[in-house]
Amino acid sequence: MSDNYEEIIGAALALPPVARAMLADHLLESLDAKNQREVDALWVEEAERRVREIIEGKVSTIPADQVFGELRARSK
Repeated sequence: MSDNYEEIIGAALALPPVARAMLADHLLESLDAKNQREVDALWVEEAERRVREIIEGKVSTIPADQVFGELRARSK
């Protein structure tokens, strides 16, 4: 397996950058759950909903420094 692995890696690294990116995308996709596209679409909807709520003034944001400060205080 080690020789085969080294051969595959060598061949992959010899590809042009665009082809390597496409290969990486395909390999990562092969690791995803069967419903990953559905999950991704749901996260996009959630993110868009949250942005809309901020823009419409329905929710307010908290500065990152404040959030991290509170988390640090909890861990002490």
